[in-house]
Amino acid sequence: MSGRKRSLIVMAMLSRASLSLAFNHVSSSLVGNNRHLNLSNLHGKNQQHNKQAAITILPASVQSDDMMSQSSSSSSSQVPLSLQNRPSHVLSMDEIQPIFNFKSKSSGKDKVLNATGILHLAVIVSTMPFWMAAMKITEWLGNTIEGFDNNRAKFDYTGKVWCRAYLSMTDSYPMLEGDVDRLKVGPSGEMSEGACLFVANHASFLDIAVLCTVLDPVFKFIAKDSLKKFPGVGTQLVGGEHVLIDRTNKRSQLKTFKQAITYLKNGIPIMAFPEGARSPDGRLMEFKGGIFSMAVKAKVPIVPLSIANTHAVMPNMGFLPVQSGQKGELRVYVHDPIDVEGKSEEEISREVREALLRELPADQHPLDDEFGLNSAEEKEMVRA
Repeated sequence: MSGRKRSLIVMAMLSRASLSLAFNHVSSSLVGNNRHLNLSNLHGKNQQHNKQAAITILPASVQSDDMMSQSSSSSSSQVPLSLQNRPSHVLSMDEIQPIFNFKSKSSGKDKVLNATGILHLAVIVSTMPFWMAAMKITEWLGNTIEGFDNNRAKFDYTGKVWCRAYLSMTDSYPMLEGDVDRLKVGPSGEMSEGACLFVANHASFLDIAVLCTVLDPVFKFIAKDSLKKFPGVGTQLVGGEHVLIDRTNKRSQLKTFKQAITYLKNGIPIMAFPEGARSPDGRLMEFKGGIFSMAVKAKVPIVPLSIANTHAVMPNMGFLPVQSGQKGELRVYVHDPIDVEGKSEEEISREVREALLRELPADQHPLDDEFGLNSAEEKEMVRA
């Protein structure tokens, strides 16, 4: 398919999305007030077949004494045999075949761009203007028509359309497995199982697009406010009223903590990364304190999501993905919910960690889990 045809398809999808949102609002007023938008029909078939928002550490003032999570020593035997026997999809530099090598101005780290990355760049550049236009139209409708876009559900829908189109056009649509029914929405647009705290491992900047692709319900990210500067993603986070937090401002941290709890109590799921940052090598890191307390205070369950192989598709040194998601076997596994009632932070942390590790490939397990290493020096030697 030519680039022009791809652009026309995305333009049509986003235009149709914006127009259908307005039509749905008018028609829904005749049958009732729908709070959210049902997205399940958009990619139900893809779920079966094709299937740096870094979460910040909440301040000590909102953490209990036992809130700091302990790093569980889970052996690699926790990995199912079907995953243990799969080879790593991480490419060597020779396999990546970089065309450009340069240093990132923001991080100062070395970055590479290969032919796959150039394809992704072309798709992003050619389709993002339509996404930005769709957000503008939806935002204007939401500000003009009272009750048109409660909780910015329709505004966020434009981002989901773009993420699904982008990953489809780059042969990177993730597989979705596990308790997938939990991600479906009811007739009113709400989660059929009620609100929850989604938590996932964070191995790549690509995790954002992957999560927006597989999560049907309206949800809100907890993300650091520095992401506001990124084109598309920043506009979506701000306009969609996601929970943005300033690490340097304790008052801001407390405010956003309360905002997240309010969302949960109002039936809107929260998406958080308990590691607090992207893993540099894809391996699950220790959890930071403060995340799970939101579920405890709001009295909602926690649903872990294991994201496999985004670190291989878009590694830390990749300016953009270095291989397609199909070759890298992008995969999201939806675990059964974890009840938080009557449990300590340490117990919750251990259950979440064990769940995530069960469906992650061996090369995403911590080095001490895989090799029996204990000291930071030993781990660093193996990484080198």
